[in-house]
Amino acid sequence: MSASPVTASVPATGGRAWVHATASAFVGGILLGILTNLAQGWLPNPWDQIANSGAVWSVSAFVAGALLARKVSLPAAAVAGLLAESGLVVGYYGYAEFGRDGMGSLFAPLVWVGMAFIAGPLFGVAAVWWRGESPRRRVIGLAALAGVFGMEGLHYAWVLQYAPQAWACLAVAVLVPLFMGRTHKERGLTLLATVPVSFLAYLVIDKLILTPLLGG
Repeated sequence: MSASPVTASVPATGGRAWVHATASAFVGGILLGILTNLAQGWLPNPWDQIANSGAVWSVSAFVAGALLARKVSLPAAAVAGLLAESGLVVGYYGYAEFGRDGMGSLFAPLVWVGMAFIAGPLFGVAAVWWRGESPRRRVIGLAALAGVFGMEGLHYAWVLQYAPQAWACLAVAVLVPLFMGRTHKERGLTLLATVPVSFLAYLVIDKLILTPLLGG
């Protein structure tokens, strides 16, 4: 992905553009889901947790939105983000079911599908905002991506007590604004916004939703 401006174009809104965008996002999500499942077997414990993190999974929706920015309408990008995230869940648990020893209870997959309906459109739109021309929206979109890694870092630090993984996620939360911001001002504002976004996401998503439903 590149943070440099792109030539403006009129978003495609036809049915063919919708079908192509959503189908590509869903297939890409499935492939990434399979890859993250395999990575859990490749990576040593406890680093295998990284492949199964909500932050890494959210990147799929952000990438889908970024690739489709200025090619499709904003609603199409939101749907593509949803399908990329949903496809990842399908790919991950589908491989667990048919390629491993089974995925067990349907509860966890259903929880993550529910989260996909939140995170998918959110990060799909965030990526479009990041690729746009509004400075405020670019900061918000990029802070959303950085903040989800900040949230993950807080979870590793306070709940799982995996210090190396916590530092790795927090480092990504810092590096995302630094490398993906367009100007020094935008990078600084995004870093400032990432801090409250990280804590808010941790309190709402992690502590109030995921931890009560799935445990630590």
